[in-house]
Amino acid sequence: MSNWQLPEGIDELTGDQAITFEQCRRDLLDLYQSWGYEVVVPPMIEFAETLVLNSKSIDEKTFKFLDSISGKMLGVHSDITPQIARIDSKRSKSERVDRYCYINAILQTKADDFYASRSPIQAGAELYGFNGVDADIEVINLMIESLALMGLKGITLSLGNTSIFNALCDSANLNSKDASKLRDIFRRKSIPDLNSFLKNNQIKDGDKFKALISLDGSEAVLDNASSVFKDIPLALSAIDDLRKLYVSFKDCNINLMFDLGEVKAYEYHDGVVFAAYHESFSKALAQGGRYSGLTKSFGSSRDATGFSFDLKFLVQQQLKIVKKQKTLVAPNSTDSKLTLLINELRLNGNNIKIDLTGLAEVDFENTNNEWKLKE
Repeated sequence: MSNWQLPEGIDELTGDQAITFEQCRRDLLDLYQSWGYEVVVPPMIEFAETLVLNSKSIDEKTFKFLDSISGKMLGVHSDITPQIARIDSKRSKSERVDRYCYINAILQTKADDFYASRSPIQAGAELYGFNGVDADIEVINLMIESLALMGLKGITLSLGNTSIFNALCDSANLNSKDASKLRDIFRRKSIPDLNSFLKNNQIKDGDKFKALISLDGSEAVLDNASSVFKDIPLALSAIDDLRKLYVSFKDCNINLMFDLGEVKAYEYHDGVVFAAYHESFSKALAQGGRYSGLTKSFGSSRDATGFSFDLKFLVQQQLKIVKKQKTLVAPNSTDSKLTLLINELRLNGNNIKIDLTGLAEVDFENTNNEWKLKE
């Protein structure tokens, strides 16, 4: 194996891609701050229990190792959202709305349906402290703005609500084991597996689960869903939230679709969920949703919603290219006049490197003891 070969699923950005990434990072953070979102930089490593919380899927994707100092198990962050929950719990006030944004490299034990590699750079924003669909509307709008900044137009927005699935599980009095199995089946959209599960288990409202897994399409599915779940109030409330989202986004020059059986890969989502698609890509480019239960693990109870996407992946698709600026070459000289000229040019946005070897073609010349750029 070559010494410079990287592990599978681990990659890097160099050249124009690295320049493009850095420019996009700056532009995105400027965008988020203009909306009132505070930049945070969570640590790469935390105690594993605070990173994983109660999520089996995050646990499976988290690299863990024993800390020789504390004797406790540490983890490398595989998802920023639980860290934001910890940060908010530590510094927020219950009645205050707080907004956070971040762009951080994460590491996962394996790639998944959303992240193409094991080393994504996760960009996102989270809104805490408001229990209402207006918060979801804000973060969805910000997600769409983020993708537009990356050069993506013609987005298809998929909307769902995991509260429908959760309400149906509660109505059917499912234990946590059966609910987990059904969640996995719904995540994979496997109708044969659902039929097999219902055949082998005595599940109340089995016909409703069969209906739910196929409830996707235009806004017409909302009326169908209201009929199917007319005797489950929590499901009807969740459907009403989706109607409000439809009204908010129907005239925004984006394609709208609904997937009422969407449950998301991470168990912490417990309300409105959403994802952005584009016809040029086979998977979601950005996704998010409501997760009001995460902060309970840190002794508080805060409503929250947010989104994230893999900035590295979008940069690698070359949707937006920032060309590397030409670098001027200056001779290696102790002449103070040359130093002043170089400093002035750098302040004006020019890139200048010193020719330490004396072998390169330089871009400066000295005429009558005055330095200037060659014409």
